[in-house]
Amino acid sequence: MLKAILASVLFTTVAAPGQAQEIDNTAQIAAGRDLYMRHCATCHGLEADGDGPMAPILLVQPVALSALAANNGGEFPLLRAIRRIDGRDPLVSHGSSMPVYGQFFEGDDTALKAPNGQPVMTSRPIADLVSYLLTIQQE
Repeated sequence: MLKAILASVLFTTVAAPGQAQEIDNTAQIAAGRDLYMRHCATCHGLEADGDGPMAPILLVQPVALSALAANNGGEFPLLRAIRRIDGRDPLVSHGSSMPVYGQFFEGDDTALKAPNGQPVMTSRPIADLVSYLLTIQQE
């Protein structure tokens, strides 16, 4: 229940300068799941537990994305997740920076609300992906 409330509160899209509107969160989560399965599951695993088929050959082992909140005092690390995905907080893994698909996740600016209420600008694909990650957090 808490995950659903957080997901519905955190995600908005900018319709016009100074104006935000709610988006269809169900569609956003589904799009994020599709992106996860296509671009992330190979390393992070189908259940986001860090044991994807590529994990054994990586120099830096993938984290359990389903445990991000649990490993951060119960609060989902929204800014850190966004910055890891978009490359602003690079993680070197297997000789190349994470994310491998960084350019794919560019464009189409979207505002997300951080837990403190401040807007965080990111791309639509990253907003979708983070929306999905929020729904799979273990308690």
